[in-house]
Amino acid sequence: MIFELEPIFNNVGATLPVDYAMDWSDVPLNGVCPFSEPVSVRGEFRNRAGVVSVCVRVGFVLDLFCDRCAQPMRQAFVLPVEHVLVRELADESNDELILLDSFRMDLDALVSDDVFLSLPTKFLCREDCRGVCPTCGQNLNDGPCSCKKAVDPRLAGLLQLLEDS
Repeated sequence: MIFELEPIFNNVGATLPVDYAMDWSDVPLNGVCPFSEPVSVRGEFRNRAGVVSVCVRVGFVLDLFCDRCAQPMRQAFVLPVEHVLVRELADESNDELILLDSFRMDLDALVSDDVFLSLPTKFLCREDCRGVCPTCGQNLNDGPCSCKKAVDPRLAGLLQLLEDS
């Protein structure tokens, strides 16, 4: 969504509320489209003492599969997005400020970048997910599997000692 920010930049103390939803149902992530519900964006643009910023909270739900056990899972996220907006930069190397060429800003692009940069590299159904047995495929979260594990031949003598006792 594009916002006209000239009144915010020109009036100290001004605010502009933000409250809308984006449909990302066709946006892929790791080969699937996990955004089954609209992504909500709520907050405001504000000018405090001449410093213009955007402060919003982005809420979304991902329906995907656990990276260890491959079970379906649903995970909700709430991401705070805060950036300072400027019309010109004195120091071109400062990447903490968002430079606006005009008084218009496409908030969707900024939110999208922040959301995808904040996502974890692995999605787990729970923190202590045990995954699956590499031999039989049993979900180890449901209990141990009954398959015989392969033993390194160098340790076979020790295994024999354990079985004899």
